[in-house]
Amino acid sequence: MEILLDFQNIRRLMQGLFITFEISFVAIFFSCIFGFILGYLMNAKNLFVRFTCNFYLEAIRIIPVLAWLFIVYFGLSSIFSFSAVGACIFVFSLWGIAEMGDLVRGAISSLPKHQIESARALGLGEVKIQIFILLPQGLKRLLPSLVNLFTRMVKTTSLAALIGVSDLLKIGQQIIENNILENPFASFWVYGGIFLAYFLLCYPLSLFSKKLEDRLQ
Repeated sequence: MEILLDFQNIRRLMQGLFITFEISFVAIFFSCIFGFILGYLMNAKNLFVRFTCNFYLEAIRIIPVLAWLFIVYFGLSSIFSFSAVGACIFVFSLWGIAEMGDLVRGAISSLPKHQIESARALGLGEVKIQIFILLPQGLKRLLPSLVNLFTRMVKTTSLAALIGVSDLLKIGQQIIENNILENPFASFWVYGGIFLAYFLLCYPLSLFSKKLEDRLQ
């Protein structure tokens, strides 16, 4: 237990936690903005637009996130000067946008068509239909899936350690390596602390979604 009470170890773990939070927050931010746009475009009437969006979705889904990290960091960093953290934000944003877009597409597609037709019959324009009919109902259907996606994105940031990012997991591994000979239980305490940190990052998202869902009902 003393390994987690050491000031130097706490400071390093907090630095790693900050990097994990930074990658997660920025990736989620871009995923929310561009994912909603992608989701709406995937329901567009234009076949070329739909094909392009679906091709992007499948390309991101078929190739594992770890492979994308290696492609971007080791393959493209020499061209675009990606840092390790920048590569992670870029890849996790691409992945999050694709997943978010698919969730938005599904939520919109699941709404009853007669509501849209009734709104048009009452003279509502497309913008008002989107704002007052599709968005409120779609958001309620989206919330559980959104929280699941956000928590997955936070947990998936642990892959950043594989390209040298000093995130929470990487710092924890370094602390274990430095203390394992003196403290055989170092792995248990450090990984236990990391588990608690990830829980504290993800659980508030779940609470927030429940409150938001109750307010929307």
